[in-house]
Amino acid sequence: MKLRWFLLSLISIVLFSSPVRATRLESWHFDPIQNQLDLNTDSGIQPRVFLIYNPQRLVIDLSGTTFIHPTSKQKFNSKIREIRVAQLDPQTTRLVIELAPGYTVSPQSVIVRGDSDSHWLIKLSSIEKISVAETEKLAIQDGDQSSQIPIPITPNLPQERQALLLQTKTPFPDLKTINQLSPPNGLTNPINGSMLAGVVALNSEIPQLKSQINTLINRYKFLNPGMFFVDLETGNYLNIGGNKVFPAASTIKFPILIALFEQVDAGNIKLNDILTMRRDLVASGSGDLQYRRVGIKLTVLQTINKMITISDNTATNMIIDRLGGSKKLNARFRSWGLENTVIRHLLGDFKGTNTTSPADLVKLSALLQYHKLISDGSRSLALDILDHCHNRKLLAAGLGSGAVIAHKTGDIGFVIGDAGIIEMPNGKRYLAGIFVRRPYNDTRGRDFIRQVSHLVYMYLEQPKLS
Repeated sequence: MKLRWFLLSLISIVLFSSPVRATRLESWHFDPIQNQLDLNTDSGIQPRVFLIYNPQRLVIDLSGTTFIHPTSKQKFNSKIREIRVAQLDPQTTRLVIELAPGYTVSPQSVIVRGDSDSHWLIKLSSIEKISVAETEKLAIQDGDQSSQIPIPITPNLPQERQALLLQTKTPFPDLKTINQLSPPNGLTNPINGSMLAGVVALNSEIPQLKSQINTLINRYKFLNPGMFFVDLETGNYLNIGGNKVFPAASTIKFPILIALFEQVDAGNIKLNDILTMRRDLVASGSGDLQYRRVGIKLTVLQTINKMITISDNTATNMIIDRLGGSKKLNARFRSWGLENTVIRHLLGDFKGTNTTSPADLVKLSALLQYHKLISDGSRSLALDILDHCHNRKLLAAGLGSGAVIAHKTGDIGFVIGDAGIIEMPNGKRYLAGIFVRRPYNDTRGRDFIRQVSHLVYMYLEQPKLS
């Protein structure tokens, strides 16, 4: 998927928008290893990002956006003192990344990246240690030692307009100026013409299908969905909140399966290796291993079959343990380009701390479909295991007769999801990823996914016009 990058120059970068309606900050996550902030909203925004000194901090303002939770603060590492998220005023959510004393970040090392207008990444590519004297020097702006007013600049304005903005003494241009600014080229639709996971050339969104799905969403206003579908024959796609971050539930077992086969291909693990079920790996929730005696032994192949087909949480923990733990797995996920897929807790993760997104799981399906990541033999076996997922109540329930789906579902009560590869009887293939936040165990969430799946299937089943 093509990502638009904006490099901060001078002191700050400001991306302006005038949202028509209130947007909600759905989620935020900071990766302290990459020093990267991940933001997801329920509709399009353009964040304003700027540096302030004394103390030094990076400020992200989301205009026209609400944050329904109380002020949130999190401590991080020796370089990042704190991240705060709060409702600055009724129309603005503010996030502040405050650096620890003695550390600084240059404007040139702050990168803002948007792969859709509702999913943004802000990366501090280099945080440097400086002396106290240098810290004080950085605080000097316009001769004022305590200045905290950022200097606005927009990256795609003509040079003369940039110079005009640099001369202003107000923090930001007035509303009239903001409304005259054009968004960066391609920002409003950054996916078209790009590549998904480097293997699928995306063409254009499908307006007829999107209209049908939006009508369905309006009938289920109490649900909060996100979805991404791609027709592999044409490259046309449906993206409605595809980059939203959701609790992964048992869909996290899909990337874990592929990571396991990577290690099989590397010769580090054999499918007939024996795993022992330890007490600390036993988990409640789905699966039957929780009812077996501690100390029983299974082969790796037996374990991954249980992990996928009956979604066994204990089996999953045994595989996570065999693969070296969550940190190693998260590193593998990042190397595949999965930006929102993170394991933070062993299964069962009933609070939903493990995360992913519909687009991430579709990327993974694309890599699997096009023979990336794992060998052909491992791919065939992985697809066969995914074909035998027992839960047929979500995407599978909306497919036509004769369709085959290799997929993994997830359900932790307040969130359900499903993702995989669908092959139609006519040989056409498409990729699907969908999540829904719902009232706890409300079966209408399941009905919604089935109906979405059916609408997509019926649309793609239509004969292509010549």
